[in-house]
Amino acid sequence: MTVVSTAIDIDAPPEAVWAVVLDPRRLADWVTIHRKLGDDTPARLRRGSTFEQTLNLRGAHLHVEWTVADVLPPHRCEWHGRGPAHSHATILYELVATPAGGTRFTYTNEFKPPGGPLGAVAGRVLVGGLSHREAQRSLERLKALLESS
Repeated sequence: MTVVSTAIDIDAPPEAVWAVVLDPRRLADWVTIHRKLGDDTPARLRRGSTFEQTLNLRGAHLHVEWTVADVLPPHRCEWHGRGPAHSHATILYELVATPAGGTRFTYTNEFKPPGGPLGAVAGRVLVGGLSHREAQRSLERLKALLESS
């Protein structure tokens, strides 16, 4: 299993950050590897919501089916994803108000590649630090988006 975790401070209240990160139509605005959503994606996500997303990682398009597993607005959202070849991912968004009136946004992705231990080693070799770099770039884009509003 590969775990990527990164965080950023955003000069916007948790409710404003939440409104963007839980709107699937806004994923293209800040998620660097996002390419498109399925046609039946709901406008707002809540527990039990499902949708399909196409991601691009190292030139390969990956199709993931997401289910929102747990939501505590505007503080926490957990998603479970099923990708190609029986791969699985769990993504956790955590938003905490800062004393200055902003938000500490923490993103955690636990990815389980197909193929057991051998697949895990291959995944680390192929992806390397790319997942962490893209996660950090996405959070920086989110920060710029929210702070420019």
